[in-house]
Amino acid sequence: MSEDTATARRVIGVEEHAWTPELRRALLRWGGDATVNKMSSRGEVNLRLLDVGEERQARMDASGVAMEVLSITTPGTQPLPPQVAVPLAREANDVLADAVRRRPDRFAAFATLPTSDPQAAAAELERAVTGLGHVGAMLFPRTGEIFLDHASFRPVFEAAAHLGVPLYIHPAMPPRKLIDTAYSGFDEMTGLLLSTGGWGWHSEAGLATLRLILAGTLDRHPDLQIILGHWGEMLVPFADRADLLSTAAPHLQRRVLDYITGNLAVTAGGLYSHRMLSAAVDVLGPDRIMFGADSPYGAPTTGDGQEHRGLGGVDSRGAFGGPGGARAFVDHAPLDERGRDKLGHLNAERILRLPRPATS
Repeated sequence: MSEDTATARRVIGVEEHAWTPELRRALLRWGGDATVNKMSSRGEVNLRLLDVGEERQARMDASGVAMEVLSITTPGTQPLPPQVAVPLAREANDVLADAVRRRPDRFAAFATLPTSDPQAAAAELERAVTGLGHVGAMLFPRTGEIFLDHASFRPVFEAAAHLGVPLYIHPAMPPRKLIDTAYSGFDEMTGLLLSTGGWGWHSEAGLATLRLILAGTLDRHPDLQIILGHWGEMLVPFADRADLLSTAAPHLQRRVLDYITGNLAVTAGGLYSHRMLSAAVDVLGPDRIMFGADSPYGAPTTGDGQEHRGLGGVDSRGAFGGPGGARAFVDHAPLDERGRDKLGHLNAERILRLPRPATS
């Protein structure tokens, strides 16, 4: 790989977060979990979530990211009561749309949806896609304690299928009862990480997706595409074993493995692991992998020579945490040059229908 190739390669981040002051206040009042109370709403992380302008673009430039697909950070508007969630989701989607309008060369956006009112969520998805130009929506595994496969949420999936846009299922904290049962018994920080970025988050997202498959969602909508972060949220690397469920689910039109390989795509989600990348490619092939930096969490480079750590000081970037780290991760991926271009930008442009610059 030549220096010119590394300099020219375009990198698109597909899991990059933001929020609004109004949503922050509502979550702290109505639905804030530990990720809100102990991480997102505090200090520099909060300031970076609020910024969708020049400071964010400077961080993108420092890490080698050409474009971000913005999304409202976990848990979105999903834990909020409908009368609060619906207007806040609409406002947040307008804010992201405004950022895209100002810099369409740097930003695209996923919609956030008020799933506590599924009909309103479906209507908001249609408004966000057809009226605002959003490229899909980001969902979280549960609304309250109810997983996404519940029949009440079918209007959301029907809308996505009708619009032809993907749904990104992002991790969120397990319910309090599950945390108390499965993730307690340790010091505060260990328990927090065990229930979030160290395990629980990813188990929730993978299970939510597997439940959607088993509930027949992808039989009703065979062309619907689902995106998972963190190289497949435990489901993709465990795909061969999950396929055992095919023998117990004769109502499905395909094997579980076929849904995983035919309807799922994955992003790095800030997990700069070439080993996990290789495992995802082994299951899904090179056409269903995308980059994602998980900005502003983790350890994004700011250009000031310092790294700012996220939840519990977690830094999954390893050797790629310095200046140009995002592009370096893609440029050194264990793929051929075409595969690196697919990881960096080509797959995101195709799956999300993003505009391609004349030089790509």
